[in-house]
Amino acid sequence: MVKQEFKAESKRLLEMMINSIYTQREIFLRELISNASDAIDKIYYKALTDDNIAFNAADYFVKITADKENRTLTLADTGIGMTREELETNLGVIAKSGSLSFKKENESKDGHNIIGQFGVGFYAAFMVADRVTVTSRALGSAEAFQWESEGADGYTIVPADKAAVGTEIVLHIKPNTEDDNYDEFLEEYRLRAIVKKYSDFIRYPIKMDIKGQRPKADAAEGAEPEFESYVEEQTINSMVPIWRKNKSELTDADYEQFYHEKRYGFDKPLKHIHISADGAVVYRAILYVPESTPFDYYTKEFEKGLELYSNGVLIMDKCADLLPDYFSFVKGMVDSEDLSLNISREMLQHDRQLTLIAKNIKNKIKSTLLSLLKDERDNYEKFYKSFGRQLKFGVYGDYGMNKDVLQDLLLFHSSKENKLVSLDEYIARMPEDQKFIYYASGSSIERIEKLPQTELVSDKGYEILYFTDDIDEFAIKSIMTYKEKTFKSVSSGDLGIEPDADDDKPEAEEAGSKALFEQMQTLLGGKVTKVKASKRLKSHPVCLTSEGELSIEMEKILSAMPNNENVHAEKVLEINVNHPVFQSLKEAAEKDNEKLNLYTQLLYNQALLIEGLPIQDPVAFTNDICKVMV
Repeated sequence: MVKQEFKAESKRLLEMMINSIYTQREIFLRELISNASDAIDKIYYKALTDDNIAFNAADYFVKITADKENRTLTLADTGIGMTREELETNLGVIAKSGSLSFKKENESKDGHNIIGQFGVGFYAAFMVADRVTVTSRALGSAEAFQWESEGADGYTIVPADKAAVGTEIVLHIKPNTEDDNYDEFLEEYRLRAIVKKYSDFIRYPIKMDIKGQRPKADAAEGAEPEFESYVEEQTINSMVPIWRKNKSELTDADYEQFYHEKRYGFDKPLKHIHISADGAVVYRAILYVPESTPFDYYTKEFEKGLELYSNGVLIMDKCADLLPDYFSFVKGMVDSEDLSLNISREMLQHDRQLTLIAKNIKNKIKSTLLSLLKDERDNYEKFYKSFGRQLKFGVYGDYGMNKDVLQDLLLFHSSKENKLVSLDEYIARMPEDQKFIYYASGSSIERIEKLPQTELVSDKGYEILYFTDDIDEFAIKSIMTYKEKTFKSVSSGDLGIEPDADDDKPEAEEAGSKALFEQMQTLLGGKVTKVKASKRLKSHPVCLTSEGELSIEMEKILSAMPNNENVHAEKVLEINVNHPVFQSLKEAAEKDNEKLNLYTQLLYNQALLIEGLPIQDPVAFTNDICKVMV
C-alpha cells in the first residue's frame, strides 16, 4: 500500500482548512452532511433520465454513529458513491469539487439543487479528526474502495468490502488538549444540537441511534419500577422546512410555533411575512415583526440580521446585509439557491443576488407595516411603542436618505386627537388657511400642554404634534417637508400666522418700547439675541423662542451628550405686552433701573424654568424672589 502525496498547493490549502478557513469547529458536521445530501441528490438526477434507476425517497438517508470507546464518529449515506478515480480526483485534489462538475452537467430540476461548489468542505473533518477513513461504492459498480489520510502528509486508496452503494466516513476524533475539548463531538446531545442548528432542513432523513431508559415490561405489580436501557434509531432533522410549504397549508399557530422554535423571541409576533419569490432571484423567506423589544435592542451589543440558508443549509446565524438598520427589529430567515458563497460557506460574497433580496425584503417589510397601520391600528401602535424610535433614527440617519421610505410610518401625539396620528392624517384635516405643520417639543405631553408658546397656534384652531422623544425634532429636520407642507416649531421666531385685525398692540409696543427692550437685552449680557414684544402669548407673561436651525429643545439634547461642543440656540426673550408685568417693566424703566434689572433677571429665569433649562445661579434667583416679596 503506497501513500500518495497531496499536490503542493493542495497540501497548503489543507493546512489552511484546518487552521483558518472555518471559524467554528462544529461546521465540519454541516459540511459532511451537505456532501452526503449532494450524493443522494445525484442519484435523484440520474433517475430523472435513466429508467433503470428507481428513486424511492424512503431508501435514502444519512446515518450518524458515535463510538466513545473507540473515539470514532461515522457518517454513512446511501448516495451515489465514488469510484476509485473519483476518490482520487475529489479527495486527492483539494478544491476539486465533484459536486460542482456534476452540477454543471445536470440542470436543476424539481427544486433539488446541489450546494457543494468548492470541494473543500470535506477537509473540515481534519479540524476534529487526526485520521479520516472514507469507504465508498459507486452506483453501478461491484467494487468498493477505501481512502484514508492523517492530514497533510498524504493519503492511501485500497480496495475494500462494502455491500451497499454509498459512502461511509469514519472520523478518528482527536484527543483532548488543555485548550480543546474534542469529546463533545462524540456526545449524542451535542451532535443533535449541531444537526438541528445547521442541517435541520436537509431534505433527507438524518438518523441517529438514541440511547434511553424505560421501565421493564415484566416488572412485578407493586414493586419498585426497574428500568432497562434501549437504543432506538430516530430521525433527528425536520426535513421539510416551513418556508417550502404553501401558505394555504399553514396557520397562524404554525408560524408562531416556528418563531418560538427558532428562538427569535419570547414574545408573540405581531405579524408574519411569508415570501416565495421566483423572479430575477429565487428565494424564500419567513419574517416576523415582534411585539416587544429585546432587552438589549437599543444598545451597542444588539446584533441585527436574518438567518441565511443556502438550499436548506444554515450559512449564517445573522446576515446583517439583508436588513437596513431602521428595520433591524425584524426577525426571521431567508433561503436561496442563488447565493454566491465564499470558500467556507460561512460568509457571503457581496453580489447582485444578495442586493436584490435585501431590496425586496425592505419593500415587503414597509408594505406590511403600512398595511398594519391601515388595517390593524391597535397592533401597529403596539409595534410603534416598541420600535417607533428606531424608525425615527432611520429618518435622521444617513443625512435623511431614507426619509421617503419611513415618513409614512411615523406617528406623533396630537393636541386635537389626544392620541397618535400619522403625518398623512394630520395633513388631511388641516384648515385651508394653515401654512405649516406645527409641532412642540418637550420631555412629556403634560409639559408640552402647558407651554406658553402653544397659545397662539391653539387659539387659531390648528393641530399641534407633540414631540417627546429626543430624536423627534432631529428626524423632522431631516424630512423638512411633507406633501409640500413645511414643519414649524411653535417656538420658532415666525409662526406664519397673521394677527387679528384688531390685535396690532404687539407691533405698536415693539416700536414704542424699542429702547426698553434693548436695555433689557443689555442687562442679560448676551444670554439672548433679542428681547421683543410677543405675538404668540395670550395669558403668560414671558417665554423663550429661538431663531435659526437649532431649537432650544435640540440644544438641551446636544448638551446632555458626552463630548458636546457646547452649542447653543439663538434665544429670543418674548414679553407679553398685554400682561400686567409689562406695565411694571415700563414703570421700572422710567423710575428705577435697579428694579428693571431685577424684573428682567426674574423674567429670564422664569422663561428658562418653563423650557426645562437650568438656571445658572439658583441662589441669586431665590434672592431676587425675596426682594420682590419684601
